[in-house]
Amino acid sequence: MVQHTAWDTHPEPLPVDSAPVPEYGTGSLADLLPTLAAGLGVPGMTAGITELTPADRNCVFLIDGLGWEQLRAHPDDAPFLSSLLDSSRGGTGRPITAGYPATTATSLASVGTGLPPGAHGLPGYTVRNPDTGALMNQLRWQPWTAPGPWQPYPTVFGLAHEAGVHAAQVSSPTFANTPLTKVALSGGEFHGRLSGEDRMDCAAEQLARADRALVYTYYAEVDGAGHRFGVDSDTWRGQLAHVDRLVQRLAEQLPPRSALYVTADHGMVDVPFDEDHRIDFDEDWELKAGVALLGGEGRARHVYAVPGAHSDVLTCWREVLGEQFWVASRDEAIAAGWFGPRIDDRVYDRIGDVVAAAREDVLLIASEREPKESAMVGNHGSMTPAEQLVPLLEVRS
Repeated sequence: MVQHTAWDTHPEPLPVDSAPVPEYGTGSLADLLPTLAAGLGVPGMTAGITELTPADRNCVFLIDGLGWEQLRAHPDDAPFLSSLLDSSRGGTGRPITAGYPATTATSLASVGTGLPPGAHGLPGYTVRNPDTGALMNQLRWQPWTAPGPWQPYPTVFGLAHEAGVHAAQVSSPTFANTPLTKVALSGGEFHGRLSGEDRMDCAAEQLARADRALVYTYYAEVDGAGHRFGVDSDTWRGQLAHVDRLVQRLAEQLPPRSALYVTADHGMVDVPFDEDHRIDFDEDWELKAGVALLGGEGRARHVYAVPGAHSDVLTCWREVLGEQFWVASRDEAIAAGWFGPRIDDRVYDRIGDVVAAAREDVLLIASEREPKESAMVGNHGSMTPAEQLVPLLEVRS
């Protein structure tokens, strides 16, 4: 019998096809607006989430960072939202999925375009721009990149507006003219409101403006509290309680024949601050070997290898990360459907040569390259239920 020691054994890598792929086409964020628009008679739209019943006036309230599991774990802090849990996904009491990666830029693009990441082309927090070879932050849009060529598809709001539906977005004034808003959420009217209460009141007013309406509103502070303090902190609970009151405020103002849908762009996982849970890329010579660029974020990495090192990097990452991450080559991740059923040609090289998605409560930080992101308590991006599952709560009038 051959004796093995700790020096020559590695955990068996997670099979790529064991990752829980989002429900693209039937129950993902990308299917929500097309389903609502189809019910409004917008040409070319398909009702992918078949559990939903059409309404004349539709409002989507997206709460950044409020995952299904976090909401269910805090009923006392969100009594109104918790009372709606059974209404989720057309009364089935089930969540929908965010899409991969479960991160804001990707999810907002999926919501607004009605397309999965492989088509709309925002497949991560930071990805390589094939034209420049540099990383591009798709949330902050840095360095600046021409929005139209980066994401050329029309938004559902724009298509609805062209079809005679009153389309409106109600959000912070700071988002009025950002590139992300342009490529993901433009079309119809934009109404900037600073306070959450003013946004709720404005959203209700916009719903009442026409017999057919599609309105979107947004709240970011739940996500911010989770990143800074964690999803079980007093600050996070306070934000949850506040947004619970905002949802009730909007629900009580719905005009007749309206449907309000409350959803989120992702959930969140708190990651302990120790070496077992936070692997530092910048201090790990094995993980750095052969890597030209490190993209994505701590729980959903895009890894870009130097020419000729793709297979070596893939092998090394699988050995080092073992059972903690699903690690796939670009083609394996695409074939497994992580980014959706199709990948546009312009998007292919934006995806990492190696893609790593966390399964455990671990984080692949980069303390020198990404000091702010590496210091966050709450994190997201991967395909675990805590990150991937989001509510689709419903109130009808």
